[in-house]
Formats: sequence, structure tokens, C-alpha cells
Amino acid sequence: MKFTIALLLICLSAFAMGQHVFDIENRLRLKPNEAIEVQTITQDSLACTFIIWIDSQVKGHFHQAHTEHVYVLEGEGIMTLGKDQKQIKSGDLIFIPKGMVHAVEVTSEESMKVLSIQSPLFLGKDRVFTQAK
Repeated sequence: MKFTIALLLICLSAFAMGQHVFDIENRLRLKPNEAIEVQTITQDSLACTFIIWIDSQVKGHFHQAHTEHVYVLEGEGIMTLGKDQKQIKSGDLIFIPKGMVHAVEVTSEESMKVLSIQSPLFLGKDRVFTQAK
């Protein structure tokens, strides 16, 4: 019986160590005077998650080695995906495959706040801008 309880506790602690809960909705912007602020939420070798605040725009760029999912938490804007433009708003999920040029222009009065999930791990080295910074 002691062995079963010990094994159960080991399994539960191993499970708990790999699980994290993040309060995304109430995450505060730390640098309110920045045009774009990026906060890393979590990462491992397979993926990373960021909260990004955008005041006006993200210039056109693509990623050579990873895909990205963007979930709009707050705000509205026009997202360019390749040659298409889409109106995006809170609650929208955007899938951006590797190699696709994308950009966003904020149209709401408040900043746009998004959750960005990128896979594999994004180290900032495969971003290629297609417009002047």
C-alpha cells in the first residue's frame, strides 16, 4: 500500500510539474510607451507563447522555419496574409504558415493585444522583413 501511495504521489508531482496555468486576460502591459511590447509566457524546444501589445502596426515579414497562431484578445485591425487583407477583432484566430508574409495595422483606438503561439521555438532569427522597418 505504501508503494502504491508513493507511486501515485510521484506520478501526480511529475504531472503537476509539466502543467502551468497563466492568467492571460489580466496580464499587465509593462512598457506602455513602447510601440510593440512582447512578453514571453512559456517556451520549450517545440513551441513558445507570447502576449504581444501593438499600438499601431507590425511591418510585413515572414518566418523561414516556423508557423504561428495569433489569437486576438483585445482590439481590432487589418491583417495582411500574403496578398489578402482581413479585418480581425477580439476572438479571432489566425493561422500563419511558415513562409507566408504577414503584417497588421491596428484600427481600434486601444492597442491590439494578441496571444501568439509559434512552433517550433522562435528565437527571433528566422524573421525576414519585407518592408522597411
